[in-house]
Amino acid sequence: YPWDKSSLKSMPLDLQQFEKLDAYALKVNVNNSIEELVQALLKRARTDLEKVRVIWMWICHHIEYDVVGFHDKSQRLCSPIDVLRRGKSVCEGYAALFQQMCSIAGIQCMKLSGYSKGYGYTVGQAFEGDSNHAWNAVYLEGRWHLLDSTWGSGNVDTSGKFTFRYNEFYFLTHPALFINDHFPDNSNWQLLKPALTLKEFETTVMYSSDFYKLGLLAVHPDTAIIQTVNGTATISVDCRSSTLFTFSLKGREKHGLLTLRKHGMKLEIYPQSTGRQELEIFAKSSNSPEDVYNHVLQYVVECKSVDKSVHFPKDLHQPVGPSWLSERQGFLRPSQPDPVVHTNDGRCSFTFTLGKDISILPTLQSDNSGLTEDRRRQHIMQIHRGNQVEFLVHLPHAGKFVLKFFSKKKSDPGNYTYVFNYLISCLNNEVKWPAFPQTYSNWANDYEILEPLSGLLPANRNVQFKLKMHGISKVLVQAQDTHTLTLSRDGFWEGTCNTAGCTELFVMVQENANHNFYSHVLKYTVET
Repeated sequence: YPWDKSSLKSMPLDLQQFEKLDAYALKVNVNNSIEELVQALLKRARTDLEKVRVIWMWICHHIEYDVVGFHDKSQRLCSPIDVLRRGKSVCEGYAALFQQMCSIAGIQCMKLSGYSKGYGYTVGQAFEGDSNHAWNAVYLEGRWHLLDSTWGSGNVDTSGKFTFRYNEFYFLTHPALFINDHFPDNSNWQLLKPALTLKEFETTVMYSSDFYKLGLLAVHPDTAIIQTVNGTATISVDCRSSTLFTFSLKGREKHGLLTLRKHGMKLEIYPQSTGRQELEIFAKSSNSPEDVYNHVLQYVVECKSVDKSVHFPKDLHQPVGPSWLSERQGFLRPSQPDPVVHTNDGRCSFTFTLGKDISILPTLQSDNSGLTEDRRRQHIMQIHRGNQVEFLVHLPHAGKFVLKFFSKKKSDPGNYTYVFNYLISCLNNEVKWPAFPQTYSNWANDYEILEPLSGLLPANRNVQFKLKMHGISKVLVQAQDTHTLTLSRDGFWEGTCNTAGCTELFVMVQENANHNFYSHVLKYTVET
C-alpha cells in the first residue's frame, strides 16, 4: 500500500453514499442479543462494504469507553455480549464485539493486538511488555483493511472523561497512516512493505488524525524527540492549501517565531530553559468559521543550552511577517518578505501594493520604550504613491520592536482590525532617531515630505524645506517670521526658513486662492 497522499482510506470510498445507512445505524436500538442487533442492522446493508460500515457506525455511536475499567482490570468486561448489554468497554471489548458482529454478518474479520499511541501515551516513550491496544482488520474486495472502532467512537480527555466524538479517520484507514499510532504484535498486519520496526514506531513524531483530515502532508523533522542546536530548533509543515497554525511550548505560545507559507509553515523555537519540554502544534483551515485550532503534532524538545540573546517582545503576534493571509487582506507584493528585519542604522522601509479601498493604521511597540503609543507612532511615516504605500520607520533607540499593521475599508466607519506584524531588530546602541513631524488631519495620504524628515529641528539655523503637495495654491512656514515656499517646475514646494527665536514651527496651506484661509498640515519642534 504505497500512500500517494491523495486518500486517507485503503480503498476508494464515497462517504456520501453512506449517509442514509449511517443515519439508520444510529437509530437501531437493540442491546440484548448480538444476533438480533446484526439482523436489524443488515436490513439496509446489501454489499459487504455496507455491512462493515453499518456495524462500525453502530458501535462507534453506542459503545462508550470504560475509563474505570481501563484503570481497574477487576471492573473490566470484554466479552461481546457484556459489551453490548453494558454499552461500555475498553478496546478489547470494542474489537471483540466488532469481530463477532462481522462473523454473524458473514464478513471475514480479525481481532488484532499491539502497541498504540493512545490514552496514557507520552511522546518518545519506549514500548515493552504486553500489548496495550486492540483493533480489527476486515477482508473486503480481495484484500485486508484496518479499522479501530474504539478510536472512532470518541476520546478521553486529560481529566479521564470520555466524550462521544465520532472520528471517520479510523475507518478503513490507509495502512501507511494507521502505522503512525498502531503497531501490531504480528508485523504482517501492518499491511506494509517494508514493515516498520518497533524502534521506528517509537521514534516517529506523533501525528493526530486531524493532521491528515486538515490536508497536511509532511513534517520536518519527523522524529518524536527534537534536539536544539545552539539553543534553537526549526520545525516545518507542508500542506496543500492555506492553513493557519499556532503552537505551544511548555504550555505557552512564547519563545518562537511562526511564519506562514502558501503550502505550510515554518516554526523556529528558542527554549528559555534547558531540559525536556513539550511542543504542540495546532492547525485549522483558513476557511473554517470557528476559531478552534486542532491538535496536529506533538514533540518533545531536548534543550541543552539556552540562547539568551534571543528575546521576543511581548506584543509580537504569531504568525510573524507577511503571508498569503496578509495578501488576502490587501497587502500585496511586500518589499520585506521576511518576518524579521535587521537594521544597523535604525532606519528601515516597508512597501506594499495595496488592494482597493484600504486604509492602514501602523503601530510601533517595544517592551523597553518609555514613549507613549502616540509618540512611538510618530516614528512611522506613511507615504502613498498611486496604489503603492511606503512606511518609513526611524527607531527612537536600539532594541526589538514590533511593527503592527491594522486596516479597514476607507468606506467603513468602523474600527481598524489587526492584520499582521514584523519584528524589527537593531543592536546599535548609538541609534536615537527623533520622531517624524506631527501631521494634522488636513495632511493628505499622498502628500510627501522630502525634507526635513526629522520632527526636531536645530535652533538658530536655516532649514531647507521640500514638500510634495498637489491641489494647493500657497504654502507658508510659520516660525518667528512667516516664510513662503515656492512651487518648483518639478512640482515641489521649496524654500528656506530660519528657526531663530521659536520653539515650534508650523507648515500651513491655502487650498483655494480665492479664500484667505490657511490650515495647519505639519508641526515641527525646535531644539531649545
